Amino acid sequence: MSNLAEKAGHNLDLIKVQKPLIHNITNYVVMNFTANALLSVGASPVMAHAEEEVEEMVAFAGALVLNIGTLSDGWIRSMVKAGRKASELHKPIVLDPVGSGATSLRTRTARDIIEQTEVTVIRGNASEVLSLKSEDAKTKGVDSVHAVEDAADTAGILATELGTTLAITGPVDLVTDGSRVVRILNGHPLMGQVTGTGCVATAVTGAFLAVDPSPVDAVVSALGFLGLAGERAAQNASGPGSFAVAFLDALYSITPEELSKSIRLELS
Repeated sequence: MSNLAEKAGHNLDLIKVQKPLIHNITNYVVMNFTANALLSVGASPVMAHAEEEVEEMVAFAGALVLNIGTLSDGWIRSMVKAGRKASELHKPIVLDPVGSGATSLRTRTARDIIEQTEVTVIRGNASEVLSLKSEDAKTKGVDSVHAVEDAADTAGILATELGTTLAITGPVDLVTDGSRVVRILNGHPLMGQVTGTGCVATAVTGAFLAVDPSPVDAVVSALGFLGLAGERAAQNASGPGSFAVAFLDALYSITPEELSKSIRLELS
């Protein structure tokens, strides 16, 4: 299936049929929202970060999502432990380097996870992605101070060096594995006004990776789907609060056929 738009719809259909288990070690700010988003898509979420169970849990999962939003020593050990086990079992891993570049702990943790595990996809904003390569890249808290295109060249180089796929999200999302570059044009400004939409993008990327062995195709499918959901939600929202509810409803109601028809992509 060469057409990426058709592939996106097909992947969404597979998630709804297969209901893959997605193991999240994520920040406690977004756990509830992320779990509800995965359920709305059709996947099965589990939030498990105890060191004593992460290896066992990841063995059951279709994908592992690692989000460094609220770090502690124990959670870092759990992420690395789960990531190593997922790598051993050839399970896809999605890393969200939340706030990397803002503090040395976050930057060091993101780089340690990349070095010690086989990360399939790194999903972050432009500043977070740049921080993985450059000591000079800084973020404003967890917000980006760089545009997506600022990180485009670095992303291609970094993806090649790490043997991974990078997804940089913003007004226009960019996905690259170092050779292929795809931009996703779907989305709405209100998505940036609700805490956790980026974390949801990472978790939902895990769901698409669980059904598609091509990282680029899976990430493009996921981000196009989320952007479309943002557009649909904005039509029924008066502000961030109603948008958050409408966003979950859109994730639930968008059909594979609608996704294939409405996803907007630019290949280069």
